[in-house]
Amino acid sequence: MKIWHKLIALFAVVLICVGCSKVPSTSYNPWEVISVDTDAKLLDIAFTGNPRHGFLVGSNATLLETKDGGETWQPIKLQLDEGKYRFNSVSFKGQEGWIVGEPALLLHSTDEGKSWLRIPLSEKLPGNPISIIAQGSNSAEMATDVGAIYKTTDGGQNWKAQVEEAVGVVRNLERSADGKYVAVSAKGNFYSTWEPGQNAWVPHNRNSSRRVENMGFSENGQLWMLARGGQIQFSETADAEKWLEAQNPELATSWGLLDLAYRTPDEIWVSGGSGNLLRSPDGGKTWEKDRDVEGIPANFYKIVFFSPEQGFVIGDRGYLLKYQPDIATASKSDAV
Repeated sequence: MKIWHKLIALFAVVLICVGCSKVPSTSYNPWEVISVDTDAKLLDIAFTGNPRHGFLVGSNATLLETKDGGETWQPIKLQLDEGKYRFNSVSFKGQEGWIVGEPALLLHSTDEGKSWLRIPLSEKLPGNPISIIAQGSNSAEMATDVGAIYKTTDGGQNWKAQVEEAVGVVRNLERSADGKYVAVSAKGNFYSTWEPGQNAWVPHNRNSSRRVENMGFSENGQLWMLARGGQIQFSETADAEKWLEAQNPELATSWGLLDLAYRTPDEIWVSGGSGNLLRSPDGGKTWEKDRDVEGIPANFYKIVFFSPEQGFVIGDRGYLLKYQPDIATASKSDAV
């Protein structure tokens, strides 16, 4: 009988929690669900100088191409050896593109992705490449999963180390538009920052008992932090040691928050587990939830805006959400 009593009590708690979410719903859903025919885990997305021409990369050497702004995606088969590669990051600057992956892999294109040249990487490279940023003609910046940062200005033939020592195995690593980096340790128990001109990473203790899930930068250089239990926090300024009070937009949920992106300087979107998608119209002061997508059976683990009109949310199981600016504009007009 005691077991039944425990089960009944547990069931009652679940019922109570299901209905105790206080975060309001968004007045519209600007996200279109795109069908991507792949079993691979999608990891990154980039567009060329043409906003209708882009690429998706992922596990199992997955490379998908769109020529209609992300409505449809076609697979591209690259001639690699028999190794099982994971494409971690893709980046374009005009017609010049780069892909990095693991085991240590670097691909370079100068013709908008029509062809890809594999460029050998040194066997002494610390860690596996997880990030690549195209920076112009023959120039790119690459980072690895232990925080090593390198830059090339000759198409990947030579790389110059930007930091003297790696930071250690990282969970996430993000770069700001002006070249600063923030890296979350593998266990989420501390984070480190680096900016051009510094010789080494600067470690920082997390400011709460909750493990850090992900971090990144706003357009004005402020830091944001997502911690376990659905917690969001912003730095007061660009100072990585001074933080505003932590927020829990949806106290009722146990789903983790996984990524954050700014659509505009004021409008923020946060993605998370089990179809969780939150929006703040005022820079993080108040929050609302897009409940039209919470029935999608996927974790939304990466969200990217290339412009206020072009954005995507990458989920597992081949789910991709595409931002529809026309829907958002029409909904705001109806509300006036």
